Amino acid sequence: MTETMTGKAPAAVPNPAPKLGGIHHVAYRCRDARETVDFYRDVMGMDFMLAIAEDKVPSTGAPDPYMHVFLDCGGGNVLAFFELPNAPDMGRDEATPAWVQHIAFKVESEEGLLSAKERAEARGLTVVGPVHHGVFKSIYFFDPNGHRLELAWQFGTSGQMAQLNAVAEDMLEEWSRTKKAPRHAAWLHEKIAAET
Repeated sequence: MTETMTGKAPAAVPNPAPKLGGIHHVAYRCRDARETVDFYRDVMGMDFMLAIAEDKVPSTGAPDPYMHVFLDCGGGNVLAFFELPNAPDMGRDEATPAWVQHIAFKVESEEGLLSAKERAEARGLTVVGPVHHGVFKSIYFFDPNGHRLELAWQFGTSGQMAQLNAVAEDMLEEWSRTKKAPRHAAWLHEKIAAET
């Protein structure tokens, strides 16, 4: 039996874990719902699916008007935003570097990645990349709300992905003990160096 984060054995669970079918949606805050929808339609090519607006929060009953917008990211995935006009101005976790928290989207090809970069730059956005990660390449830029976005083209073979999967638990274990980057997948770093 495994231990929980508290170090105690978990209590008996009466029901099996839920069978998840994917992510229904991921929600973030935005400064302006119209500007956000326009950005994601224009720069990212997403369809605006629906909007929900309330004067009270359904889950808490708190009086807090909001606009909740939903955008289609493809593949049955949905990205949503809340505009909260009565809340304090948006901020971010200053203790976390700006590059850490981000939303990553798939693109089908290297040509698609480069085309997306050109499209974003043509709209005045600063784009980092493509950055070579060994089994995928990415570009990065920020939306109007300060959320960092990544577009990633994955080209790793099934064999390479299996190699990474095979050492994942060992890497996590070593990291947990040492807080230093494990070298179980040194071949990946060598591949990146050889190809860049």
